[in-house]
Amino acid sequence: MKDGPIRKTIKAVVRWRHKIDLTISRFFQGKPEFVLKGECNGCGACCKNPTIQVFPPLFYFKSIRWCMIKWHKHINGFEYIDANRKEKYLIFTCSHLDSETMQCDSYSSRPGICRDYPYKLLYSPTPEFLEECSYYAEYENAESLNEALDELDLPEDKIQEIKEKLKSDKK
Repeated sequence: MKDGPIRKTIKAVVRWRHKIDLTISRFFQGKPEFVLKGECNGCGACCKNPTIQVFPPLFYFKSIRWCMIKWHKHINGFEYIDANRKEKYLIFTCSHLDSETMQCDSYSSRPGICRDYPYKLLYSPTPEFLEECSYYAEYENAESLNEALDELDLPEDKIQEIKEKLKSDKK
């Protein structure tokens, strides 16, 4: 399902709003402790089941949840699958993902949440990437910590263990 001109325009306006919201919230959050490493391997794992975190008080209003689900269906092409009530997020499948090529048929007009992956994970205390994903996070000062570890009088296996912990868990 490719986006037509009207849907592309609506998505562009919403994307700018999303970008402004992200800029403001990240300004107050400050710089993340992690830097993104790796590159996209085109696996499509991030596109298979987009999840959207819902502000907890809004999550409990069925009518608001229904509006969000309908919005994402008609504008973003996300088909609702389920909700995680404990974590307060909605789970979708994306109708724009080609299951054979694992490519988005509307890549240029994809929504902000798609554009923000995997960067949004850098703001979590322990970034966890999808198993198929080749991205990973590393502490921003990991290089200087690695150098300092090399200078310590510790067994090599302990040094390697600590160095591995400086990288985020990919799973």
